Amino acid sequence: MKIVKKAQAGTMQSSDLMVFLEPAETLNVTIESTVLKQFGPLIRAKVDEVLQKHGVEAGEVRITDRGALDYAIEARLETAIMRATEG
Repeated sequence: MKIVKKAQAGTMQSSDLMVFLEPAETLNVTIESTVLKQFGPLIRAKVDEVLQKHGVEAGEVRITDRGALDYAIEARLETAIMRATEG
């Protein structure tokens, strides 16, 4: 899927996250998290898994996490992808 417009999903509440997507020529993922030291690699792995699942190869992905669980990361990222792509 190709990111064609800006989109976001989520909230800044505890145990949730905000996902921001923008079109870009290359894939750039930035993650800020209150639990980055403990779970950074796991958060990044889940983000990469969802992006690969949806065929996203280019775009600016910014995530601000407040301790969200895997299923919330996946749901918020998928929602933002659907909002940012053509279909």
